[in-house]
Amino acid sequence: MSDPRHRPFLITAVIAVAVACVAVALTSGGTDGSNAESPTPTESVPATIDPSSSQAPGDSSAPSASDPADTTPVDDSDPLSPHQQDLVGTDPAATEECALEQRSLNSASTGSDVVCLQEALREAGYYSGSITGVYDNSVIAAVQKLQTDRDLFVDGKVGRETALSLGIWPDEDSLVVRTPPPPPGAVDLLGFPLSSVASSGPDAPPLPENSGSGRRVVYSRAGQRVWAVDENDNVIRSWLVSGSKYNNETPGTHKVYSRSEVSTAWNGKAFLPQMIRWLKTDIGNIGFHAIPLRRSDNSPYQTEAELGSRLSGGCQRQANADADFMWEFAQIGTVVVVV
Repeated sequence: MSDPRHRPFLITAVIAVAVACVAVALTSGGTDGSNAESPTPTESVPATIDPSSSQAPGDSSAPSASDPADTTPVDDSDPLSPHQQDLVGTDPAATEECALEQRSLNSASTGSDVVCLQEALREAGYYSGSITGVYDNSVIAAVQKLQTDRDLFVDGKVGRETALSLGIWPDEDSLVVRTPPPPPGAVDLLGFPLSSVASSGPDAPPLPENSGSGRRVVYSRAGQRVWAVDENDNVIRSWLVSGSKYNNETPGTHKVYSRSEVSTAWNGKAFLPQMIRWLKTDIGNIGFHAIPLRRSDNSPYQTEAELGSRLSGGCQRQANADADFMWEFAQIGTVVVVV
């Protein structure tokens, strides 16, 4: 046991050693070489994380007071320097969403639209091949698998419904050509009353490019709009329709071949007033007609305000006033140009 008389000397020696250690630490910047500052007395250092907080430990963009400071030399002249890479917003390397420019894709398709399709199929988990821009057998198989899984028509081709399912169909409403409602009592160049979605003469939108010549009916699938044109290329009347949800309106030049004052839909559930047929398909005829009526109670399937939206299975639905005009204008043999 030490002599109690020596204790003051021991205490003094211990204090001297401690002071020396502190001095060494301050002059050397710490044994780990960092120059981090300790929290000031006014700073709060929480010991636990609030479980209700949405921020996980380490998510803060500001360095913690207890973390070592970054001592990496700053080279602002290097555009690839970490100090120059401002990680704000989305990752610039991430694939951007795309939309098709063509309205249908098949085994004959190539180019940027197929690249868009391949990327979308890969993102959805249906395609693992290379992004080639070629609609080959691997793409056909991937499309068929997606169509089967999502209860779509299985044909290995990409039209509106398949593209919508993949999120690569363009914004349809932005393509629809709309006009202000005409004033009450307004008529077209032949004296027929205008519907709320119709216009005439100089008030009508311009005809689409490559839409033929001579007396004809022009139908724009993208614009969901019809034009009735006389032999001198004057627009007698133009109006919105509700066309097909599917890729079954064949573009090109056709002719009216059959008309019925009232016909019945292929499923037997609807009446189709003033049906004017211009296209035959494997599953039925396509044509212009008034808004369909339910056989059960004669109620309309849609309103006039909904014209301009694709709602039919193939035909072009028209407001009643526009259907009345078309019934008079589009006799058998009338040319129908679909763009």
